[in-house]
Amino acid sequence: MLRQQIGQQVIMGLRGHSLGTDEAEFIVKNNIGGIILMGRNVESPSQVRELVAELQSLRSRMADKSPLFISIDMEGGRVHRLKPPFTKWPALAHVGKIDSTSVAFRFGQAMGDELRAVGINLDFAPCIDIFTNPENTVIGDRALSSNPEVVSRLGSALVRGYIKADVIPCAKHFPGHGNTFIDSHVDLPVEHKSLDEIEKVELEPFKKIFRARLELVMAAHIKFPKIDPEWPASLSEIFLKQILRERLRYRNLIISDDLDMKALTLNYDKGTIAVRALKAGCNILLYCNEPDSPPTALDAVEKAAKDGQLDPKTIAENHSKILELKREKLVSPDPKSIEDVSRIVGHPDHLRLSKAILEGIVPADLIAQAT
Repeated sequence: MLRQQIGQQVIMGLRGHSLGTDEAEFIVKNNIGGIILMGRNVESPSQVRELVAELQSLRSRMADKSPLFISIDMEGGRVHRLKPPFTKWPALAHVGKIDSTSVAFRFGQAMGDELRAVGINLDFAPCIDIFTNPENTVIGDRALSSNPEVVSRLGSALVRGYIKADVIPCAKHFPGHGNTFIDSHVDLPVEHKSLDEIEKVELEPFKKIFRARLELVMAAHIKFPKIDPEWPASLSEIFLKQILRERLRYRNLIISDDLDMKALTLNYDKGTIAVRALKAGCNILLYCNEPDSPPTALDAVEKAAKDGQLDPKTIAENHSKILELKREKLVSPDPKSIEDVSRIVGHPDHLRLSKAILEGIVPADLIAQAT
C-alpha cells in the first residue's frame, strides 16, 4: 500500500517511441502516477496517440485504477517536443511583444487542443519567469516579457487557454528563473536576492496566475542563500511551505523540476533528493531521463517513511490530492479518434495563428476561431 501511494507521486520518462514490456511492468507494479514525453518519444501524431492509448490502458491493472498524467514540455520556440505535422509554435517572447490577452488565450487553447487530441493532458507550461537578466540564455525568449505586469496578465491568459482545451497547465519555474546566469541542467544557480526583492518582481506573476485556477506549479532548482542558506527552492521548506503555501496561499499541487538535473545531483545523492523534495513540500517528483532514478527514489522514500525520516501522513496526503485532481480533470483520459487527431493536429487556423504571432499582427478572426 505504501509503495503504491509513493508511486502515484512519480512522473517518469520512457526510452523510446514505444512502451517496453519492462517499463509497462514497472508502471503497473509501482502504481506510477504519470509519464513525461520527451523528444525521443515522439515520431508522429499517430505514434504518440498509440503510445498514450497503451499507457492509459495500463490503469485497469494498477492499484488505484486511476488515469495517468501524460505530460510534456511544450512552451513553443526552443522548448517544443512535438514535430510537424503538429503546429510549430513560436517562443513566448513573440506573444509578449503583441501583449494581447486574447492572443495569449488563443495560443494556449490551440496548442492545448493538439496536445489533448493525442491524449496529452498535462503541459509543463507556461513559463512565467521574468526576463530581468539580458544575459540569461537559459530563459531568453522563453519569457513573455521583462515586465512583471505583462507576464502576469499574459501568463494568466495562457493558463485559461490550456484549461479551456482540457489540458492541465503547470506554471514554472517558482520562485523565478529569469535573473539567473547558470543553467540548472548543468549546475546549481545561486541568486543573492532577498525575499522582499523577489516578492516585488519574481513572485508577482505567480500571485496573479494562482487566481486563474492553476492546478500545478513547478519548483526550480535555484538557491537563494539570503532566504534559505541550506537548500535550493525545490528542496526548501522555507520556499514551498512558508512562502508558497503560507505567504502566497497556494493550495494546489507542487511538482519538482527534473530531479536528475545536475543542479541537484552534483550536490546530493538521488535518494536524499527524492526524500527531501517530499519533505520540503513537493507533491510530485519528476524524472525525465535516467531509467534508474524512479526505482531509486521509490526505494529511498519507502525506507524513509518506514524509518520515521518522512511522515507517512505526507505520503498519504499527497496521494489523496493527486487522485482528487485526476478525478476532477482526467474524466476522459484516452486519446481522440485518429480521424479527430488528423483534423485537429496542424489545423490550418493553428498554422495561420502561429505565423501571425511571429509576424506580430494577429487578425481578429484567428483569435475567435476554435477547432
